[in-house]
Amino acid sequence: MDRTGTNLPAVGEYNQTVVLDAVRRRPEGVTRSEIAALTALSQMTVTNACRRLLDAGLVDEDGRRMSGPGKPAAVVKLNPGGGFAVGVHIDPAQVTYVLVDLSGTVRDHSRTGTPTAKGSHAVIAEMANAIEALIVGSAVDRSRVLGIGIASPGPVSVDDGVVLNPPMMPNWHRVALRRSLAEATGLPVLLEKDTTAAVVAELWFAGPGSSRDFAFMYYGTGLGTGLSVAGEVVRGVSSNAGDAGHMTVEPGGEVCTCGRRGCVGYITVPRTLVERAVRDGVLDSADPDDVVAVAAAFARLATLAAAGDPGANAILADAARALARSVVVIVNLLDIDQVIFGGPFWAAISSAVLSVLPEAVRGDPALIASHPIRFSASAIPIDVAAVGAATLVLDTTFSPRPSALLLSAD
Repeated sequence: MDRTGTNLPAVGEYNQTVVLDAVRRRPEGVTRSEIAALTALSQMTVTNACRRLLDAGLVDEDGRRMSGPGKPAAVVKLNPGGGFAVGVHIDPAQVTYVLVDLSGTVRDHSRTGTPTAKGSHAVIAEMANAIEALIVGSAVDRSRVLGIGIASPGPVSVDDGVVLNPPMMPNWHRVALRRSLAEATGLPVLLEKDTTAAVVAELWFAGPGSSRDFAFMYYGTGLGTGLSVAGEVVRGVSSNAGDAGHMTVEPGGEVCTCGRRGCVGYITVPRTLVERAVRDGVLDSADPDDVVAVAAAFARLATLAAAGDPGANAILADAARALARSVVVIVNLLDIDQVIFGGPFWAAISSAVLSVLPEAVRGDPALIASHPIRFSASAIPIDVAAVGAATLVLDTTFSPRPSALLLSAD
């Protein structure tokens, strides 16, 4: 159906989110006249929106300062305790829970083993109990908790709120997570792919002048890619965009689970690197089917590399060059100018990989882009996907969306 017309009753609500977004992005505080200049809203509209935000406890007035001629003007600041969101990141090795306030500060967090019960009811019960313990333990006002965001490995059905069949999680086939967890907790629930959640977090916390065109290379138990183009998250038709793991980067490389050779998502992930380290005599044996054992062995591999072990560094350098070849394809395809790295296994190998990867990208003869490309690690603490999951709730609730002003014609 065509969308036509303007939803005039929604304008006030939309303007309120525009004002809140302007306040949020200026933690030092901002006056009403400054908000009007930043947003192109009238002084009266800003005044009315600020009054509603003050009444809702989302902003505070904090002192006064000169802002043009006349008397000193009240400074409006975000009230971080005005709202909270729970973020949940499901990984084959563990589940991370975070409680985030309006400013994006992680107030509390916890981790548990990934539920392995065969029945979905038991899985939901474990997660609901962990979420309730997090809220109670943080001592925040539960009525201020806006909802729960979940970041899950793909594939997922965002419209249905169903985790379909994530790799290495055999007991998570078609789990109706959104509906079941909402019923168990009494809170609204959103579900997104983990790489998408990471991109949402990067955009939410982006400072002035930050790139709006970037790829997020998510390095966890598996490898995924999240994408932002012109400041918009690229989700795709089924919200599963960014599955770049089967991009061939070594035609003569190891055989992937898909049957082809040299897939970047197979040859660079922790499990494969640990298996090579064992073959090369860098590490003692480790059960490749035990995600906890692989995580521990991978940590040892990273420690050896940081200490200068030549065998460990050779393994990570090869992984960096393989990742670089996939980055070249993504940069060429989307014409982006930044690549951000993150995920639960990234920090341990960040220095080793980033000492090799940027030059491997820039020196690749297949690279078309003539503009500079920046490479960086995500600055988001704890777990970028978990924080991103919480940010989904804040973004959905408080980000200004022009589409909200449109009416649908039947």
